[in-house]
Amino acid sequence: MGRALRNIGIVSGVTMASRVLGLGRDVAITAVFGASALASAFVTAFTLPNLFRRLLGEGALTAALVPTLQEETKARGEDGAHALVNQVATWTLLASGAITLAAMAVLAAHGWWAPRLEAAGWEAATVARWATGAGLGVVLFPYLVTVCLAAVFSAALQIRGRFLEPALNPVWLNLSMLGLLGVGVWGAAGDDAAARMRWLCAGVLLGGLLQMVVPALALRRLGWRPRFAAERSEGVRQIARLMVPTLFGSAIYLINTTVSRLLGLSLDDAAATVLNLSTRLMELPIGVFALAVSTVVFPQIARHAAEGRLDRLAEDYGKGMRLILLVNVPAAFGLAVLAEPITRVLFERGAFTARDTAVMGPVLAASALALPFLAFVSLTLRAFYALKDTGTPVRVALVSFVVNVVASVALMGSLGATGLAMAATLAVVVQAALLQVLLTRRVRGVRFRGLVPHLVKVSAASVLMALAVGAGWAGWSDATGDDAGAWQDLLGLALVLGAGVAVYGGAALALRVDGLAELLALARRKRGG
Repeated sequence: MGRALRNIGIVSGVTMASRVLGLGRDVAITAVFGASALASAFVTAFTLPNLFRRLLGEGALTAALVPTLQEETKARGEDGAHALVNQVATWTLLASGAITLAAMAVLAAHGWWAPRLEAAGWEAATVARWATGAGLGVVLFPYLVTVCLAAVFSAALQIRGRFLEPALNPVWLNLSMLGLLGVGVWGAAGDDAAARMRWLCAGVLLGGLLQMVVPALALRRLGWRPRFAAERSEGVRQIARLMVPTLFGSAIYLINTTVSRLLGLSLDDAAATVLNLSTRLMELPIGVFALAVSTVVFPQIARHAAEGRLDRLAEDYGKGMRLILLVNVPAAFGLAVLAEPITRVLFERGAFTARDTAVMGPVLAASALALPFLAFVSLTLRAFYALKDTGTPVRVALVSFVVNVVASVALMGSLGATGLAMAATLAVVVQAALLQVLLTRRVRGVRFRGLVPHLVKVSAASVLMALAVGAGWAGWSDATGDDAGAWQDLLGLALVLGAGVAVYGGAALALRVDGLAELLALARRKRGG
């Protein structure tokens, strides 16, 4: 697994930079706009095209394109693969362009439907938030076209063993948004919140363009030449057959997140914003490691499936899953225990107040519990796609979607945004359990009971860590008192987290947790450059 570890190191290292930049981006946006109605409208508007980015870049299109390109390369060489890339890019451009134009037309009609909603008895403040979000959505939806094309070019690079350029894609988005928001705040927009928001939206569009251009140039250096090719070859038809049902199955968590934010926008000014920030904090461990492992393992298990070597598929699946759980279980415990101080240190400044921190703390704690299950699903879905089974994930996704909607409606009235976070967590727990049971029926070597001893050890070490960090933060808070400043909170959090990592590492070593040696080897490789 040496080469795979090296690739995981590349992807996780770049993704770490991306997630940190993304977190910095959200810290800056929150400081400028707070948990206001305008901020929540932006979050909701950006969620709609961003749903397609996640869906295609990390889900359906990649899941369908990677194994098909593997087969095309084996059958017809690189020229055949490049021809298929052009065909898929052409159809992606046409489809995403049509979706974008339709969505912009619907959203642009908010001047017609908003007054009618208010006349029908909807609360005026809720309608105003929805109308503002629709207006921003009109501006942001073209982002969809560029990131869908970026997904095609990135998948083509991955089967050539090039993981750096695809992993850099979110970096360009975050830098563009930070840069143009800075122009708006310190240069062109002054104190005009609406003008600042226009600069932020321009940063999204510039970031989308860069995400498309950079992997396209890298692919061109490998011999690919862009060409408009609307042929419906067998490869295109196979990708469509695999992709269409996969769209819902692979994106169910993102769809559930979108539903939560849309419902949050109807609750109050802050709900959609705090749900978004909680998701961002969760994405740090998921993006840094879980998706990195899944991205690198997926081409391997797809190759094993194509060759009929299910024993090798099960072996690589098990190794990847142990690494994923090793990182994400303690991350979930840590986020849940330290939700409030993490929120205060990262976001409580500028327009984001102590009241917003009090609202977000329980939301983050509820969301954090989904972390290991999300990480689990990220790899389990790829195992189904490697087997070209897209029907099972769709059926499971439907169950998860229903669970989320029913639980959201049941909980949001009494628990607000925390209830929406709890519903989303419950939905992903159901999805993970069902997927694993059904995958075991396809490949007996991936039985979950083989992971149980590993999970028990990881959970035990995580509980010890959680007790340590909880006690450590309580002691620090007592010592510094209620008047502690931001720097004291930051220092205390750093000390407590460092101690928590040490406790977890020591417990994992004492319990002889599987995968720890590989994780330490990966850390040494990254530290050595």
